[in-house]
Amino acid sequence: MLEPTGLDDLDLKLLDALQRNARSTFSELGAAVKLGSSAVHDRVKRLEARGYVRGYGARLDARRLGIELIAFVSVYTSADVRYESFHAAVGALPEVAEIHSVAGEESFVLKVLTRSTGHLDDFLSRLKTVAGIARTKTTIVLSTPLERDELPLGIR
Repeated sequence: MLEPTGLDDLDLKLLDALQRNARSTFSELGAAVKLGSSAVHDRVKRLEARGYVRGYGARLDARRLGIELIAFVSVYTSADVRYESFHAAVGALPEVAEIHSVAGEESFVLKVLTRSTGHLDDFLSRLKTVAGIARTKTTIVLSTPLERDELPLGIR
């Protein structure tokens, strides 16, 4: 059955298998979805060409690399903010993992990764120099009981 996304059940199963292990061979993917490796190859190439697969990469362990602190920074913007400039300036800060435009009092929520509270303090000082920021509010993550890297492809 074709989904509203233009994908059939087999495409969704392939995407799910790929996001769980992007290093799977076409044979391994084929075994998972009960299809031959050449047919899987063709489908995966078509999914890539259509933009459903944005890329492949390794998931790194932040803590082993010295990134010990995650924070969410709510950004309240001033009336004169220029959003394209704001996005570019904030996106250029290496500690910013995500920028989310949100509904509510704040305009944006940033996911920020730092080595320590001192590093976070330094980051916030640099962030506050970005034009268009009126104020910020920071929430430090104490623990992350659940974090999913995969998209929920089973939602219909």
